[in-house]
Amino acid sequence: MAMKKSDTAVEDITGDLAVETFGVSKSYGQVRAVDEISVKVESGHYFVLLGPSGGGKTTLLRLIGGFVRPDAGRVLLHGQEVSNLPPNKRSTSMVFQSYALFPHMSVEKNVAYGLKLLKLPAPEITEKVASILELVGLKGYNGRMPHELSGGQQQRVQLARSLVLESDILLLDEPLASLDANLRKDMCHELKRIQEQVGITFIHVTHNQEEALTIADRIAIIADGKMIEEGVPKEIYEWPRKKFTADFIGQNNLIDGKIIGIDGNHVTIDLGFATVTVPRSEQSPDKGAEVTVSVPAEMIEITKEAPQDNEVSQFLQVVYEKETYLGFGSQHQILLPDGNGFVAMTKSSGEPFRLTHGDIAYIVWPTASARLHTS
Repeated sequence: MAMKKSDTAVEDITGDLAVETFGVSKSYGQVRAVDEISVKVESGHYFVLLGPSGGGKTTLLRLIGGFVRPDAGRVLLHGQEVSNLPPNKRSTSMVFQSYALFPHMSVEKNVAYGLKLLKLPAPEITEKVASILELVGLKGYNGRMPHELSGGQQQRVQLARSLVLESDILLLDEPLASLDANLRKDMCHELKRIQEQVGITFIHVTHNQEEALTIADRIAIIADGKMIEEGVPKEIYEWPRKKFTADFIGQNNLIDGKIIGIDGNHVTIDLGFATVTVPRSEQSPDKGAEVTVSVPAEMIEITKEAPQDNEVSQFLQVVYEKETYLGFGSQHQILLPDGNGFVAMTKSSGEPFRLTHGDIAYIVWPTASARLHTS
């Protein structure tokens, strides 16, 4: 197996590229499943394709793996053109959403299947299978049948069956979708541990943002067949560049407005019923432009008293609607003066919340926490 990857910063895409696509497109009839997507994946990274169902993530993964061919564009693996090569001629292995285990074969025989097709010597197969089963936490399960395994264990067998082939790139299509929430969290950490230990490139498709944020070195947001944006998890979550990302990731409140002033590093936005100040972004347009402001729900404080004007925070007068208790905290529904809804998240304090339906209140958030989007 490959050695553990180096500590190279994931933000710097300057190393060996495991995967490059250049304007790849794929249509099925009138549906443009993938629309001119260009992406770069550095070797040894855990790269996640994240987005809503039907957005083109799996089609892009299958284009990389050779299961479908692009209508246009190119696919390169380690700098070599592979656009027209079949899967068995590429340095990739695939983990499918369904477990796809042979029900009549033991764990050991399922994992060894691909090695036998390669006609490796029996002692070498036995050694490789034992090593990979230990890696995925299934040491001693050699003789078990698939029906004797839990969902998580079956997923580990499928992972082992792909890893044992020692491909340079592992493609994972919604590998945790059929697992319950607690098991999914455990398997996220396991996948990350395994990827770091073997040091190869993982490209993982999911619609689950928590899953993506937990395991990814880098995330590409895919929707409507297009690449929306790409970056490290913290950047994608805290500094989304696109309106779609702000709406899809986390729990952000979106408000439309118009730029009425630009002062250094800040922009003043007219919301129609109030003005707010937002940090200026690299893509900040000129005065008069229509924009969208996003405010994270977890950054909002709710108060009965009107805050004093200051540069470090923004506030709006609102009408309080209701509280939904979530255990770790509460979700609060709020109405803005224009009738649009707003959401705030607060942590449990042990004290009763003192606002009720219809109360006039104020929402306050740090100026630095809001983001500006043009598209």
